Amino acid sequence: MHRTVTLLAEFIGSILLLSGCTPDGVGRDEVLLPQSDTGPAATALSLQAVSTKSWLVTGGDVLVRVLWSEQQPAALRLELNGEDVTATLRPEPGGTSMTALLTGLRQGDNEVAAWSGNAARPSATLQLTNYPVTGPIISGPHEQPFYCQTQEFELVTGESLGAPLDSDCSVATRVDTVYYSETDQAFKPYPVDPTAPAPEDLATVVLPDGHEQPFVVRVETGTVNRAIYEIAMLYDPEEQVPDPWNRSSGWNGKLVYTHGGGCRGGWYQQGNRTGGVLRKGLLEMGYAITSATLNVFGQNCNDLLASETHIMVKERFIEHYGDPIYTIGTGGSGGSYQSHQTADNYPGVFDGIIVSSSFPDVTSATIFTLADARLLNYYFTQVNPEGFTREQQRAVSGFGSWGSIPNLAQGAARLDPIYSVDTPLEEQGGEVSIEALQSRRYGPTLDNGVRATVYDHTVNVYGLAENSGRAARPLDNVGVQYGLAALNDGAISVTQFIDLNRAIGGFDRDMNHVPDRHRADAHATRQAFETGRILYGGGGLRETPIIDYRSYTDHREGGDIHMIVHQFSTRQRLIEANGHADNHVMNVGGLWGFTEEEPDLGDLFRAMDQWLMAVQANHNDVDKAIKVVNAKPYQLTDNCWDYSGSERENLHEQLSVHNTGRCGELYPVYLTPRHVAGAPLANATVSCRLKPLDRTDYTVEFSDQQLAELDQVFPTGVCDWSRPDAHAASFQGTWLSFGPSPVNRQEQVP
Repeated sequence: MHRTVTLLAEFIGSILLLSGCTPDGVGRDEVLLPQSDTGPAATALSLQAVSTKSWLVTGGDVLVRVLWSEQQPAALRLELNGEDVTATLRPEPGGTSMTALLTGLRQGDNEVAAWSGNAARPSATLQLTNYPVTGPIISGPHEQPFYCQTQEFELVTGESLGAPLDSDCSVATRVDTVYYSETDQAFKPYPVDPTAPAPEDLATVVLPDGHEQPFVVRVETGTVNRAIYEIAMLYDPEEQVPDPWNRSSGWNGKLVYTHGGGCRGGWYQQGNRTGGVLRKGLLEMGYAITSATLNVFGQNCNDLLASETHIMVKERFIEHYGDPIYTIGTGGSGGSYQSHQTADNYPGVFDGIIVSSSFPDVTSATIFTLADARLLNYYFTQVNPEGFTREQQRAVSGFGSWGSIPNLAQGAARLDPIYSVDTPLEEQGGEVSIEALQSRRYGPTLDNGVRATVYDHTVNVYGLAENSGRAARPLDNVGVQYGLAALNDGAISVTQFIDLNRAIGGFDRDMNHVPDRHRADAHATRQAFETGRILYGGGGLRETPIIDYRSYTDHREGGDIHMIVHQFSTRQRLIEANGHADNHVMNVGGLWGFTEEEPDLGDLFRAMDQWLMAVQANHNDVDKAIKVVNAKPYQLTDNCWDYSGSERENLHEQLSVHNTGRCGELYPVYLTPRHVAGAPLANATVSCRLKPLDRTDYTVEFSDQQLAELDQVFPTGVCDWSRPDAHAASFQGTWLSFGPSPVNRQEQVP
């Protein structure tokens, strides 16, 4: 059994209950967040933590804001832990607030107090909880072993970042400057000597507001949370160094957080690349850009750790450059996981997301599809290699290309801890990216070796399986009728259907094929639902503008994991959680760049900017989710691109999983093996509820003997997909923690 507990002081909880404060999040049980970072409502002053949540401060510094409702107090004093820090206050535009970058916070609890005049007691107080800049704050104990890669990390100048300073892979923060070469059409190091003349090939950038300046980019590189981060923005070398009160004239005040994709091999390492910050098209639009190595899923396939890194990197950004007008999360494939899940589970980190080649999350739809593909591939090649034609195999899988069966079977390596030179590629596992880990991998002769799997990398969430040193798994195929739709469509025979389901089997904890179906660990499954490892869609995503774009890959001969059906699964989850998906826009088949030849990605960012600015301009006292829907630009509707004519044409029509309309003809949706087996479009069910066999579920006739055989295959029943997951777990809210932060702490209760 699991429950959500909040380890807050009793008196804080009492204050929250008496004040009627509504906790952040949806559907939460027993979860309370600290009251808003403000002082008592009756005073003229209030305090806010600007750079992060007040209970998640890191690195000993924080940007705070003092606000007043009427005139500025004649004698305003600010104290940190009893020490006068008034001199750090700087005025903000508008005349109703001041900010201060407070440094030297002690580990643990700190108190900020604002005093007005000669009052005997402070007018407002704010408690801050400070953690080491190396983390963790919410992701639980650090993974070990962990390999530093600062020496492998290439700076924007082409140099190495150098050796780490400690076992947490830290480096001293540094700043480098590059410029865009008009001649080479690439970024090059800018002269370090301030007296040196500007390079002759220095390009000029004209920003959307008409402002023109040299195309010079300032890039900050440092470490937080054992990750390497980068921050880039346009910078005029003749200006002063930017800070929260003196912003770069080339920065539009808005931030883009980029992500890298992948998953396989993404564990036990710092990583040697970020999602990329020298994005020419975005810089030309005036955006600041940031990313970190633990936000590349090929280096860290753990959405919780990715979210923690988002929080900490954004804190660094705000403390160094100020609070952005908004932040867009963007990335493809593994980057879409991070964008979706951080936006839903930790609302406010991203204000809008632009994702591509998307999946809902790490844990459900993608992994279900990979595991099923490996089972099917094994059955078709090892168990019954002559029993199905290739077209019948494809029909059972649901994929648009037969090649996706072996391709995705190989992708299941992220679930498999064992590498063996004698194993076929489609059955391989134990993938690591660090050479030193190769000899430390778990295997038949090394039972205590590192297990290179998604589940073991996320053991802080899932815990260990009972009587096992292996991570628990939210993975199940009991009752799944593989090939059901292919049977009902007449693509396979009753005999083939029965044999397939009799012999397909399941996986043991080492992903070895076994005759029995595999069952999910109950506590891991509940954790997956309750904490957002399986995307809910009704947390922060409820009020987040989402643009989902992709190139179409379902027909690739060699197969491809990035199937269009997954974005429909995400949309369905939004509908089920919120009653609609009006904040979700799909685009298919564009030319995804920022140039005249490939303009479509630039157009999406301009549309998102229009959308987010319209949301901020709406000061009506209505639910933000309503504001988001009402603010959506008129041109942002589902659409696809048609290249059949002499000029390409943008078709605006509702995209449908049923392949209606011209877009459905051009870019048809294919299913996953679970969908073929009858699973709902959302594809979020781990363990289906079971029901007895029912003849009416089949469009073909079963003889009594065949029905008896099928009953033996499914002695406990078959999936009843009309009912929710058997574990009856639900999302428990936003801003959850697995430690060390006690606020909204998730605890595993046996």
